[in-house]
Amino acid sequence: MAVITHSLIGFPVSHRAHLTTVKVSSALRDVFKKEPYTAGTLRADVLAGLTVAVVAMPLAMALAIASGVPPQYGLYSAVIGGIVAALAGGSRFSVSGPTAAFVVVLAPISARYGLAGLATAGLMAGVILLALGVTKLGRLIEYVPEPVTVGFTTGIAVVIAVLQLNDLFGLGIEGMPESFVAKLTALADSAVAIAWPALLVSALTLAVLLLWPRERFVIPGYAPAILVGTFLAAALAHFGYPVDTIGSRFTYEVAGAIGHGVPRVLPSLSLPWTLPGPAVGSFSLNLGTLRDLLPAALSIAMLGAIESLLCAVVLDRSTGTRHHSNGELVGQGLANIAAPFFGGIPVTAALARSAANVKAGAATPVAAALHAAFILLGVLVLAPALAWVPMASMAAVLLVVAWNMSELPTAVELLKRAPRADKLVFLVCFSLTVIFDMVIAIGVGIVLAAFLFMRDIARFTQARDISSTARYVGEGLPEGWRAVKVTGAMFFAAAERVLTQLLAETPEGSGLIIYADGVTLLDAGGTSAMERFDAECAARGIRVLVTDLQPQPARVLRAAGLGGTAHATTLVPTLAEALTRARTGPARKSG
Repeated sequence: MAVITHSLIGFPVSHRAHLTTVKVSSALRDVFKKEPYTAGTLRADVLAGLTVAVVAMPLAMALAIASGVPPQYGLYSAVIGGIVAALAGGSRFSVSGPTAAFVVVLAPISARYGLAGLATAGLMAGVILLALGVTKLGRLIEYVPEPVTVGFTTGIAVVIAVLQLNDLFGLGIEGMPESFVAKLTALADSAVAIAWPALLVSALTLAVLLLWPRERFVIPGYAPAILVGTFLAAALAHFGYPVDTIGSRFTYEVAGAIGHGVPRVLPSLSLPWTLPGPAVGSFSLNLGTLRDLLPAALSIAMLGAIESLLCAVVLDRSTGTRHHSNGELVGQGLANIAAPFFGGIPVTAALARSAANVKAGAATPVAAALHAAFILLGVLVLAPALAWVPMASMAAVLLVVAWNMSELPTAVELLKRAPRADKLVFLVCFSLTVIFDMVIAIGVGIVLAAFLFMRDIARFTQARDISSTARYVGEGLPEGWRAVKVTGAMFFAAAERVLTQLLAETPEGSGLIIYADGVTLLDAGGTSAMERFDAECAARGIRVLVTDLQPQPARVLRAAGLGGTAHATTLVPTLAEALTRARTGPARKSG
């Protein structure tokens, strides 16, 4: 999150249009406006799109399975969402599809409401993202503190990793419990049932993933690892040691015929809420279900916005380009509105796929759109072969994805060097994400971070006695007068403390000069505190001269009516004038 904030703040003023304008297809239009689209450009985009498709296919299936739906719906998401986001978005090289960050939000929805509920929540999230982009509110994401984002991201990674242990070890647990602690208990109780064929397949898949030479090859090791795992699973099955596969786990029906694995059909248009419901019961679209799905939709939208903008900023740094933040949110919103009508689950820009896109030589957003077209071609050509992919290999892939998204180095660095308040926010967000869910974690984390921030800012607001400081008061103050310099923001959390301190230190019938050139802000709470302070000073016969107010505090105090003859407080333009009044007039203000 800090990456987004610093990069946005770092843009010169002349470039602010990229942050404050809204353009659909801004990245695509920028490309075609600046340079012709040649045969060489098309060749580069085709090769990049094909490369990314090889990476994206196994990830899309694995993430759909982790979200609780059959693998083909992850592929449909990558196809529809990938095309729409690429052509309508604001980032030149971003590639969109299902991502691991969504899993902890989507899995409970699919368990309770089925694919219909999942698609409906994704549609709602798309509308929210579109609204954020159109109303230019996307930059509000900057104000989510880094300890919150790192906390829930690390928590998500832990939850995803734990969810994979069932298939990774071939434990055969059906219907994992909802709570994290219950999941751990179920896994521990089933540890004696580890299936060595599944463990062997997952271990070999992990070995390929970890040992794959990343720098030498453009394509990451996901597809090769799954290919090796599939061959091993087929060999084990031949010798009488079967391993659970996509074909043995998932079935489908096409034209009345039952098939196994992934159907060789194009995604078809249908209303999201008419898609398959939960295993028990059915999904009913009504005000109650929409209300129940709204928190999850908000979480999906926020995660989608954070992931897509972070991805765009990282790509900008590596390629020297510049994205349109609001246009990117509009593109992501449209992608998440379109995908559910074809059975798709929520999508956002994915950094791993986008980085592979850049590394493979992509030239324009057309490469990301072509990656989606190649995935669709892969569904039509490779669907029968996908049924042989072992679930243990898919679990191994997701385990590596969880590790990559965990931000463990960032989390460790935060715990080592960050202030205690940031550490507390991180630990709270991490714990709540793991034990409960991300919706609670984000809400509590942001509120906690805000309170701790206000506490820290309030501590900076101080009143210092300058009655004997020649630099301020010159030859000194007359009998019965004292002067204080107030610095910091006089908001509700600080003003009451500072003004109470001044009252306690100022004798009755005396005079007080408040040198306020360092007061940067006065809010409604601070104004109320000033009014109470003024009334108490009037009751105790204390004359108050407030000097050198900055424009905002001065405007607020005048609007509140302070400084008139009926008050103990007088607003004076300068400290010199206040000193003159103190030396020529009585401390007690006459009525």
